[in-house]
Amino acid sequence: MKLFYHPDQERHAPATFQFRGQAIDSPEGPVRAELLAAGLADVGLSLTAPAEVDSPTLRHRLAQIHTPRYLQFLESIHARWRELSGASELVSPNVHPCGGGHHYPRHPVGQAGWHLHDLACPIGADSFAGILASAASAQAAAEAVLGGHGSAYALCRPPGHHAGPDRAGGFCFLNNSALAATVLREQFSRIATLDVDLHHGNGTQDIFYYRGDVWTGSLHVDPSDFYPFFWGGADEEGMGEGLGANVNRPLPLGSDAAALLEALEALLECLDAFRPQAVVIALGLDTHKDDPLAGMVLETADFTALGRRLAGLSLPTVLVQEGGYPTDVLGDNLAAFMRGYYPH
Repeated sequence: MKLFYHPDQERHAPATFQFRGQAIDSPEGPVRAELLAAGLADVGLSLTAPAEVDSPTLRHRLAQIHTPRYLQFLESIHARWRELSGASELVSPNVHPCGGGHHYPRHPVGQAGWHLHDLACPIGADSFAGILASAASAQAAAEAVLGGHGSAYALCRPPGHHAGPDRAGGFCFLNNSALAATVLREQFSRIATLDVDLHHGNGTQDIFYYRGDVWTGSLHVDPSDFYPFFWGGADEEGMGEGLGANVNRPLPLGSDAAALLEALEALLECLDAFRPQAVVIALGLDTHKDDPLAGMVLETADFTALGRRLAGLSLPTVLVQEGGYPTDVLGDNLAAFMRGYYPH
C-alpha cells in the first residue's frame, strides 16, 4: 500500500482558534502529522511525498468540487486582509451571513465571513501552501489507486470533509475526500465515499448531494447535540439525480464501538446496494474516548476491528485522514486501524 504526506502541510499552523468564545490552542497543527506518522512507523509503514504540490491538474480537479471564487479567496485573502488597517495576523471573520446572504461582498472582511463558516479556520500567511499540500497528498493517493495499487492512504492535515463547494469549516478548507473521489471518477463510473469520522462530513455531502454517480455515507454523532449541528440528519437523502445516494447514520453522543460497528453494517448494506467500483474512506480517529473533541468512547483496539471490516469491502480504496487530534494514543489508534486494514 502506498502512503502519502507532503511536508509543506506544516506551513498551515495557526496556534489558536476560537472555541466557545475563547481563543485556545488549536488541536489541528503539525504535531498531528508527527503523531500519525509515528503510528504508521510502528507497523512498518512509511510515507512518501507527492512529486509536486501545485499543478494545473490539481487546480482543474479542485475546480470540479469548489467554486472559482472560493479557490481565489483561499489563495489571496491573507494578503488582502493584511492590507486592512489594524488587521490581525490571522484571517478570522467577525460577521457571517446568518440565514443565507443575498449579496456576495467585495470587501475582505465580508468575504471572510462568507467563506469561513465558523471560527475554526483561521488563515495565516503560509496557510494556502499547507492546504494545497494536503490536497496534493489526497490526489497522489487516488492516482496510486488508478495506477493499480489496491489501496492507498493520504495523511491529510488540515483535514477536509467539512469543506463545501464555497466554504471552509471545522479546520477544513479543501475537501480532500471529495478530491480523491473526483480522481477515481476519471476511471470508475460509480464511487462511494464512506465517512467514519466523529463528525458528519457535511462538506462532502454538499458537494455530491445532487449527483447519482457518487454515493455518500456517514457515521457520526447526532448533529442535534454535536458539530456541525446543522447537517447530518437521517432525513438528508440527496436530491435530484442524487436522491437516495446520500445516507447518514447519526449515533447518540457517547456511543461505543458496538454501536458504531452495528450502524456501520447498516450503512454498508446501502453502500453494497449502490454497487460502487471504488471507495474513498474518510478516516476519523476522533471517535476515541480520549480525543480532545470527545463524542464517542472507542478504545484503541476497536480501530483494528474497524480496519478489518473496511478491508472486507475488497474494492479499490483511498483512505483519507480526517479527524483525530493530539493525545498520547493518536498514533496508536492509526497503527491499530492499519493492523486490521493492512496486516502484513
